Amino acid sequence: MVCPRCIETVKSVFDTHGESPLSVALGVVQLQRPLTTETFRKVEDDLENHGFEILKDQKAQLIGKMKSLVVELIHYEQDDLKHLNFSTYLSERLLHDYAYLSRLFSSVEGITLERYIVKQKIEKVKELLFYNELTLSEIAHRLHYSSVAHLSAQFKKETGMSPSTFKKNNKPSRNSLDAL
Repeated sequence: MVCPRCIETVKSVFDTHGESPLSVALGVVQLQRPLTTETFRKVEDDLENHGFEILKDQKAQLIGKMKSLVVELIHYEQDDLKHLNFSTYLSERLLHDYAYLSRLFSSVEGITLERYIVKQKIEKVKELLFYNELTLSEIAHRLHYSSVAHLSAQFKKETGMSPSTFKKNNKPSRNSLDAL
């Protein structure tokens, strides 16, 4: 959960139950005091009705944090990702060896962490193509592709069409970020 609307929705659910969070960020809600069992169940039900899930197990929380960090970097960071190494970034932020993070992600999600990152990048490419504000070369640079050819090949492998075909499509298909 990293988008502003998601954060506002989570705050609203807690506020509805008289529990104003101190902070809501990156899949973590910090409260002033622990919730009663009854309030926890009500909050959990309301969050599920809004499409959210409370992660109780530490491994699930870690995977949730990995996903949030990747989405945040690709979709919400304003700076180019040119000098960013995802494996180093995730390891440093989550205080775990990247090999462990990658194995955990694959075993639970059924796809590799690298594939998840590619899927997120392709969704960002779709968004940028749809708004038609950047050239393909600028998009490749912004998303840390080594070349336009590499971006195009990855895009075609993922979507079944070239970026230019996607751009010409009147109603391009985009996926929800949490569905990836």
